[in-house]
Amino acid sequence: MGSAYTTIAADAIARFQRLLDKRVVFITGTDEHGEKIATSAEACGRNPKDHCDTISNSYKMLWDDLDIEYDKFIRTTDPRHEAIVNDFYSRVLDSGDIYRADYEGLYCVSCEEYKDEKELAENKCCPVHLKPCVPRKEDNYFFALSKYQHQLEDLLTKNPNFVRPSHRLNEVQGWVKSGLRDFSISRASVEWGIPVPNDTKQTIYVWFDALLGYISALLDDGEKASLQQAVERGWPASLHLIGKDILRFHAVYWPAMLMSAGISVPDAVFGHGFLTKDGMKMGKSLGNTLEPKDLVNRFGADAVRYFFLREVEFGNDGDYSEERFINIVNAHLANTIGNLLNRTLGLLKKNCKSTLAFDSIAAADGISLKDNIENLVDKAKGQFENLLLSSACETLMEIGNLGNLYIDEQAPWSCFKQGGESAEKAAKDLVIILETMRIIAIALSPITPSLSLRIYTQLGFTEDQFRTLRWEDTKWGGLKAGQVMMEPKPVFARIETETDEKDQPSSKATKGGKKKAKSHGLVEA
Repeated sequence: MGSAYTTIAADAIARFQRLLDKRVVFITGTDEHGEKIATSAEACGRNPKDHCDTISNSYKMLWDDLDIEYDKFIRTTDPRHEAIVNDFYSRVLDSGDIYRADYEGLYCVSCEEYKDEKELAENKCCPVHLKPCVPRKEDNYFFALSKYQHQLEDLLTKNPNFVRPSHRLNEVQGWVKSGLRDFSISRASVEWGIPVPNDTKQTIYVWFDALLGYISALLDDGEKASLQQAVERGWPASLHLIGKDILRFHAVYWPAMLMSAGISVPDAVFGHGFLTKDGMKMGKSLGNTLEPKDLVNRFGADAVRYFFLREVEFGNDGDYSEERFINIVNAHLANTIGNLLNRTLGLLKKNCKSTLAFDSIAAADGISLKDNIENLVDKAKGQFENLLLSSACETLMEIGNLGNLYIDEQAPWSCFKQGGESAEKAAKDLVIILETMRIIAIALSPITPSLSLRIYTQLGFTEDQFRTLRWEDTKWGGLKAGQVMMEPKPVFARIETETDEKDQPSSKATKGGKKKAKSHGLVEA
């Protein structure tokens, strides 16, 4: 679930930037070398390449299920990537920053990293994976990280936004100030990897290899593998989005490596937190892992995306509980958004033949709701820009709440019955609510793209029109007089819970019955 959370967040950020009409290259992919992969492949009875093919394809299918629209999917077993790694290695070697030496220490296979004893947990266990580190002694090639001590200190001091959020910056500064040690960038005991240039008995350390995927991914299909060409295609990256467990590699090792090769560092590295389930750390040994594929199959991509981006304050740790998931999704997406749209379209069909009698600007003349919504849209934009994804979701729900409050106060169903000017006002009120829904659909589309599409097409627009929307289209005034709405259909089905009767003595629900969640009647785009 951790990888899914990272990629959902990255997709939301990319979608928002596209709404701003920015050129976006959203890169994801799979790191496919190293001892951990080789061991996992052997356990599955496959060779490493076939094993990586299987895993890579499973990620691509999962990203499709989660409505993730990446631009580049890099696999580090791609021959072009290997050529880029070799080119980069040569640059660093020419800078005098690679040397050969013996190394002896404690090694975490899962992290694929040597650990200092002072950072280990009890019984010499890795603090991340809680597995014992193994003693290892090898003749390796090293990168002179210590040479870049002062340059990294300057980077972090002069550019505090290089590492976000701020408490992650404090962690990185602490690592650097404690003194940097050169690190091994090759493995003599690992066969599954890119061979070290001019020394085929060693393979390049997986992190020295994998980080370069951000650059090699910039090459177009069929393009000659050239490090300089790849850099010119769009480097430096505006943002690296990662889990906090790999922050050291991205915020310390990676910028130093780039400095050595004469390449610009990325603009920012954002380290998000961990996810827990019911307040507990997840793990296979605990039997409480959370499979994103299962969540999507049960609840749909919009629900999964919304819950994690809304409930987890971006940058901090977050928790999943099914009860909380269902309550949040039902309250926000089914009730605040879905029910408001459905009942408004129902009233329009009954009283106006599903046709708008006024354009939205004329309908909202002198109505304070319009100004309030425009202010909230501006607020949400700023929150998206500052990666405050949870806050942006809250702000957009405020718009939905204002819409619900407005329709309840104005009671257009009663006004239509009165006829005359009251009925005319009611027709205007429906336009106001539907314009509010149009704005929500656009502004929420980075978070719930399929739900936004369903809303937008019910408002009488085409999918092609939806695909060309920009943030500026959230400006009030998109709905015009005479526009015909589509037949009202639920855009988001409420998740229902039912008593599992399998183990009950009768068909009636009993107090101790287990609850099983189901989502019914979701209208697919």
